[in-house]
Amino acid sequence: MSFDAASLTNAAIGDLRAYDPGHDLPALRLRFGAAIAVLGSNENPLGPSPRARAAAQIALANIHRYPDPKGGALKAALSRRLNVDRDRIALGNGSHELLMLLAQCFADAAHEVIYSQYGFAVFMLAAAASGARATAIPSLPANHPAMPLGHDLDALAAAIGKATRLVYLANPNNPTGSWFDDDALAAFLDRVPPQVLVVVDEAYHEYVDAPGLSSALQFAERHPNLVVTRTFSKAYGLAGLRVGYAVAHPSVIAVLERLRESFNVNGVALAAAEAALEDPGHLARVREFNRSERAWLAAELARRGYRTLPSQTNFLLLDLARDATLLERHLFEHGVIVRPMGGYGLAHALRISIGRRDENLRLLEALP
Repeated sequence: MSFDAASLTNAAIGDLRAYDPGHDLPALRLRFGAAIAVLGSNENPLGPSPRARAAAQIALANIHRYPDPKGGALKAALSRRLNVDRDRIALGNGSHELLMLLAQCFADAAHEVIYSQYGFAVFMLAAAASGARATAIPSLPANHPAMPLGHDLDALAAAIGKATRLVYLANPNNPTGSWFDDDALAAFLDRVPPQVLVVVDEAYHEYVDAPGLSSALQFAERHPNLVVTRTFSKAYGLAGLRVGYAVAHPSVIAVLERLRESFNVNGVALAAAEAALEDPGHLARVREFNRSERAWLAAELARRGYRTLPSQTNFLLLDLARDATLLERHLFEHGVIVRPMGGYGLAHALRISIGRRDENLRLLEALP
């Protein structure tokens, strides 16, 4: 007798597909060894702050103890850094968990969740897992003169209806690298009814250097329906420890706490993230490295005839204007791992993380 648990799932999970993390990197590292350039996961090639490493090492002595279930020390550090009260902060096992929790707590089959066509993949997963109706709003066109494939905020605002409960935005956005400025966000928020939560994922916030773009946090007092999520996985270099946070109205945080898993952030992650916040010098070096290396790589790709989209992140979206499968496979066979974008509906594009100069040179040398 055969058994298939898929036939037993609830309605929300029945048509859901697991998040695709890309290539099996542990297996590829075994295959290629040191002769591999992993440029598909948007990791920080400079790694975390030495202070964060040291704090993590000390915390290992207590891994037989449960971590602080409230993450009090990290929340206090974030409170000081962001100038927000601690009751406005929730911690997550990466921002991924928090994005999922928001839909699970506030949306269901009676509601709609809206996001941009090429928004972060977790937005769709969060909507589907909650049983809500998921609506992807077409992005700006690929030939848009200012922001190709960016969020169309006017279309997003116009799509909000009586059933809409959540709007997910990413600024800057993964995988397109696109962004919108503070004035555009302010105008958008003014059009959103107060009963609709606007979630702005700022996973790449620390890499931003575009004029007119700061953070959605400045609008939190005026718009209590605004939620901002961030992560320590990118610029802070703690992807392997999985820690993120959300900043929102205290009542939103209180609801998230009802469903948040106990001890969802481990003790090593808590210690490392707190220490990372206390090393602004390392973060400044990461920012400057990414800014200069991103500009250099984009120019080198352009010199070879490859088009990349504008980016405020630690990656570039390479637009081939043709199926990118052959190029991705070619790079793979040369030990250069990039991220194909077919799962996003961008079969003509590859996402390339900004690596060390030697990794970026290897990419360029491998290009046909």
